[in-house]
Amino acid sequence: MGTSYRDLVAWQKAIVFVKEIYSVTATFPANEMYGLTSQLRRAAVSIPSNIAEGQGRRLPRDFQLFLRHARGSLLEVETQIIIAEQLGYASETVAQRLLRLAAELGRILNGLIASLKVPE
Repeated sequence: MGTSYRDLVAWQKAIVFVKEIYSVTATFPANEMYGLTSQLRRAAVSIPSNIAEGQGRRLPRDFQLFLRHARGSLLEVETQIIIAEQLGYASETVAQRLLRLAAELGRILNGLIASLKVPE
């Protein structure tokens, strides 16, 4: 599992993704500060946080569980990006870029989850 969660490509990509989410949500209307902006930011931050916490548990079963939580948060973010686009807070171009980043991160998480041999 590596010596640190910071060595994981999934965590590194998730950090970049969080920065992108913060950048995009900074342009949302002020009245969304405690609504969609907050929801998106919290869900995005949850992704690398769960990766780090799971890796720190040092047990493959626990790590896999936290990676699944991270994947759930990623799907939450994807949904909220689509909502932001539908509401006109993010352009189609911006939303598609974020969804491409999310898809890449999802593939990495799925691969990492599959790589952990956890008995049923």
